[in-house]
Amino acid sequence: MNDVKLAVLGGEGTGKSALTVRFLTKRFIGEYASNFESIYNKHLCLERKQLNLEIYDPCSQTQKAKFSLTSELHWADGFIIVYDISDRSSFAFAKALIYRIREPQTSHCKRAVESAMFLVGNKRDLCHVREVGWEEGQKLALDNRCQFCELSAAEQSLEVEMMFIRIIKDILINFKLKEKRRPSGSKSMAKLINNVFGKRRKSV
Repeated sequence: MNDVKLAVLGGEGTGKSALTVRFLTKRFIGEYASNFESIYNKHLCLERKQLNLEIYDPCSQTQKAKFSLTSELHWADGFIIVYDISDRSSFAFAKALIYRIREPQTSHCKRAVESAMFLVGNKRDLCHVREVGWEEGQKLALDNRCQFCELSAAEQSLEVEMMFIRIIKDILINFKLKEKRRPSGSKSMAKLINNVFGKRRKSV
C-alpha cells in the first residue's frame, strides 16, 4: 500500500479544513477551531492502487505571521495552497507559501522530483465580493508549475473531490519518477522524519 502525504496550507479563514472535511466526508462544516492541527487518515483505491492518504491540516497562521515550512517540506508529497477569492491578503499569503515551497532547494531538503502542488481559490460562492481575479490565480499557478482551480467548499462537493484526486494522481506520477531516479536500496526520507508531526490523527 502506498502512503500519500498531503499538506493543506493557507491563511486564516480560507477554508482549508472545510475543503479537507468536504473531501473526506462529503459534508460541509462552516466553522472550525483554528488553534489546533491534525492529520486525517483515509484509505482509498485509485488507479487500481490501494492508498493510505494522510492529510495534514495545520492550525491557522495569521497572514502577517512569519512561517517556516521546513517540517512540511520534508514530510509532504504534495501541497494544496488555499486562498479566499474575496480576500486579497490571503492571496498574497498563498503566493508567499508557493515561493517558499518552490525556492531553490537547500542541502537539508533536496528532492529528486519537484513537489506536486495545487493552488485553490476557495469561496467561489462569494463572487459578488471578489477581490482576486481568476486570471491572477491562473497566472500564479502557471508561473510556479501548479495546477489551479476556483471552487466553493460550501457548494461544490464533486469539484472538491476532483481537485483532491487530481493532486493525488500527480503525486503517484512523482512516485514513479522517483523510483526511476532512486538508487536501489535507498529509503524514503518521509518515513525517517514522520515523527516530526505529533498531531492528532483522525481516521475517516
